[in-house]
Amino acid sequence: MTDKLKPLRDQIDAIDAQILDLLNQRAKVAQEVGHVKAETRAPVFRPEREAQVLRGVAERNPGPMGGREVQTIFREIMSACRSLEKRVTVAYLGPSGTFSEQAVFQQFGSAIETLPCVSIDEVFRAAEAGTADFGVVPVENSSEGAINRTLDLLLATTTVISGEVSIAVHHSLMTKTGTMDGVKIVCAHSQALAQCQVYLNLHYPHVERRAVASNGEAARLASEDASIAAIASEMAGEQYRLGVVQAHIQDDPHNRTRFAVIGHLHTNPSGDDHTSLVLAVPNKAGAVYNLLAPLATHGVSMTRFESRPARIGTWEYYFYVDVEGHVQDAHVARALEELKHNAAFFKILGSYPVSL
Repeated sequence: MTDKLKPLRDQIDAIDAQILDLLNQRAKVAQEVGHVKAETRAPVFRPEREAQVLRGVAERNPGPMGGREVQTIFREIMSACRSLEKRVTVAYLGPSGTFSEQAVFQQFGSAIETLPCVSIDEVFRAAEAGTADFGVVPVENSSEGAINRTLDLLLATTTVISGEVSIAVHHSLMTKTGTMDGVKIVCAHSQALAQCQVYLNLHYPHVERRAVASNGEAARLASEDASIAAIASEMAGEQYRLGVVQAHIQDDPHNRTRFAVIGHLHTNPSGDDHTSLVLAVPNKAGAVYNLLAPLATHGVSMTRFESRPARIGTWEYYFYVDVEGHVQDAHVARALEELKHNAAFFKILGSYPVSL
């Protein structure tokens, strides 16, 4: 076996040497790009450019390595090269081990500085104030719908959406001992508790359920108290040295959460984009129909429509709408200009590359 493996390993060593040389060549070019950006004060992170690169490598990939695996490698390469210009700081709902942190690394790679925050409000404050270059906040879950606090803050924020991330959400029930012996409380974020209610009702109907700020916080609490069980990611369980009682307890096996990347960066078109809006209509018959009619007229597809109370005591609502395309696309620009004239309130939250 050794005789057969040695020449193959020699080939791998030679290929690795070539890869290392090419990576450093790429890094040197990235440094030159950084010098040009510094002269023009251009942003270090360009999500539309990185999205184009990731789509391109997946399309050109001949295999046998899978497209997603190739994208993961190139995302880390771009992250490492970007860090030669500047290590961007990204705020998220902490502590470490949350799905929000997972979304951060999926979007930015690992060569960054992270800023865990105690609430979604704090993530917005960090991004608005410049304490962080970007923030990552949950927007909606495929099982439980919109994250209402995020929608309310998007309405008021001075930041814009410059990216989106969609990740699979697999919840595990974990404890300090790896069993439910002596457990009196199950802790998790309120959304996670809702996403696992069928499992909890069936197996632990009499155990108290307590909502906490994040699943990462639940894991931390469970690591300190054997009477507490946490619902969190297995990554959080590993970090806090918890034992898994049961993995994948979410009611929907295809459970996913979509996150928004917020900051002060306005992205250019990437070729496959979404635009998010907040709208309100005058209180009269047919107002919503008339409001959205320009989208159909100009061939703009609506991918999401959510309503939230205006919270001014008059039964009025804001509508959160996602459409396909970028505000710089001609047909989208024409549709939004007409739509704006029909709206009592109109705000563009941002145009950004579609999540890969």
